Amino acid sequence: MKVCIPVVENKGMDSLPYGHFGSAPEFVVCDLENGTVESINNGDLGHEHGKCQPLKALSGVKVDAVIVGGIGAGAIMKLNDMGTKVYKGVNDTIEVNLKLLKEGKLAEFSMANACQHHHGNGGCGHDHGHEINL
Repeated sequence: MKVCIPVVENKGMDSLPYGHFGSAPEFVVCDLENGTVESINNGDLGHEHGKCQPLKALSGVKVDAVIVGGIGAGAIMKLNDMGTKVYKGVNDTIEVNLKLLKEGKLAEFSMANACQHHHGNGGCGHDHGHEINL
């Protein structure tokens, strides 16, 4: 299973998940089968609001799951259509978030709890400029 976590800076397993998928500067991709960790620059960082292209952002890398603080409904739909599940991360390291994912303790994002930017922050609890604010 490949898990993608948007980050501000790649610090390996000590990285903190970023507060929003589309505006994250880079992604850390962890392959849980072989234990590898790689970094991918966001290939879609300058996209127009609401036009996030997850496959472009991930430079074509296919992932099974994304752990993030906040994400828009369109990106959730596109990721789900690619067969990728999207989970709400906790304000801790990638290592802790992966442990919680393996234990089934991370909530999956749905269209109902996606970020709604045209109504303020929609109560999604993220800040575009910082790590997760929970």
